[in-house]
Amino acid sequence: MKILGIESSCDDTSVALIEASDNHFVILAEKTASQIDIHKIYGGVVPEIAGRKHAEAIVPLIEEVTRGEKPDVIAATAGPGLVTGLLVGVEAAKNLSYLWSVPLVRVNHIEGHIYSVLLGTQTQNAALAFPALCLIVSGGHTELVLMKNHGVYELIGKTRDDAAGECFDKVAKLLDLDYPGGPKISKFALEGNTTAIPFPRPMIDSDNFDFSFAGLKTSALYWLRDNTLTAVKVNPFHAIASWFGQSSEPVTIQDFCASFEQAIVDVLVTKTIRAAQKYNPKTIILSGGVSANKKLRESLAENVQRLGVEFRSPELKYSMDNGAMIALAGYYHALKEDFTLWKDIQVDPNWKIYN
Repeated sequence: MKILGIESSCDDTSVALIEASDNHFVILAEKTASQIDIHKIYGGVVPEIAGRKHAEAIVPLIEEVTRGEKPDVIAATAGPGLVTGLLVGVEAAKNLSYLWSVPLVRVNHIEGHIYSVLLGTQTQNAALAFPALCLIVSGGHTELVLMKNHGVYELIGKTRDDAAGECFDKVAKLLDLDYPGGPKISKFALEGNTTAIPFPRPMIDSDNFDFSFAGLKTSALYWLRDNTLTAVKVNPFHAIASWFGQSSEPVTIQDFCASFEQAIVDVLVTKTIRAAQKYNPKTIILSGGVSANKKLRESLAENVQRLGVEFRSPELKYSMDNGAMIALAGYYHALKEDFTLWKDIQVDPNWKIYN
């Protein structure tokens, strides 16, 4: 079965063609058009511009990936995400389904991220051991989802305000770092002291599996306000010591980033391990754009290993939005003939995979 996957939920237009059978698959072709350089000017994604750029890129990408070959199934991201981008991808899939008389699958973006852990090599066994506890962490989502089987999900916990990736990017903006700033914070953090600033760990001791990162963002804002530390005005020999008073040593931007990153990682790992102890999953999955964070990936993997549970995270190139993960998610829906008629498909910017 050949599946064409189309992803356009945010600022990446991505198309991929995979061949799948009996839980094995081959990535035949894939292509992504990034909009980072454009949105960098504005410090974040501008929905109207994103939609326009998706519209410019979608047809050339489909032509390059398919090379005139008609797939057996078309899978398109229908939500959640920016409506301006979702409409472009779904309309393209809708027209192709009609013109080619090919069945259409409506795919949830979060579900795509979960299946991204099966991507990487050209041929791979895509079997997952259930139940699987999934930590999905990105710019728009921070959720703990229990995956009981293919297509069967239960929400365990979610952020009550900012997503972890959103918190990274907003604090990076406070530091005058270009969008997307999260990876730049992580790069500075590699050389910093994780205990230099005792940032709070919001909700780490709560009796649930929800998250909150708005307070951490505010704490970072106040620290920067009172210490006049920015990416531009950094001198490790003259920086003012933290008003928390834990050290007389000057605090560098590396220390700030390391301490901030560690706070986020501690919350995500602690909550996930606590959920695993309650639900006893056979697999723990880390996915989404923030799964590319080295500290988070290594810390969670180390803690999961102690539980004796299988740990899966995507290869770095597939941690970001991509058409291959949508095609793969579409494959499992196609196996159950879970199709949507081209004239009935709708986008839903707030679509949830769980009840």
